[in-house]
Amino acid sequence: MSRQYSVYIMTNVSRTLCVGVTNDLVRRIHEHKEKLVPGFTSKYNITQLVWYEHFQNPCYAISREKQLKGWRREKKLALIHSLNPTWQDLSGEEPERPFDSAQGDKGKGVIPSESDESRNLSDRRPFDSAQGDAKVN
Repeated sequence: MSRQYSVYIMTNVSRTLCVGVTNDLVRRIHEHKEKLVPGFTSKYNITQLVWYEHFQNPCYAISREKQLKGWRREKKLALIHSLNPTWQDLSGEEPERPFDSAQGDKGKGVIPSESDESRNLSDRRPFDSAQGDAKVN
């Protein structure tokens, strides 16, 4: 299996948002939850994973992270709400809607997974999205 890169959005009870990118989503979420790395997420108790997507190409993942960081808060909220309307913490549960992994970030909409296998954070394949995921205008 090829390496996977993830772009994610985390929050806290006040809905402060944090956008990040990583090559190991399970490890990174653990670091945030356990406050192992001092900084913004530790200071503001950012511990809930509310949105993420995977890429096989690190350049696409970094580009997507920069794109999301450049968005206004309202657009990020709409993106989260489009795939996780209840803002549930996705880090410990199997998502209701798995998606295929992406190679780019210019696609529109969401493509259902072709695989019937379960995807959750314990097997490091939690919630793959399709080419940039649901594009929010």
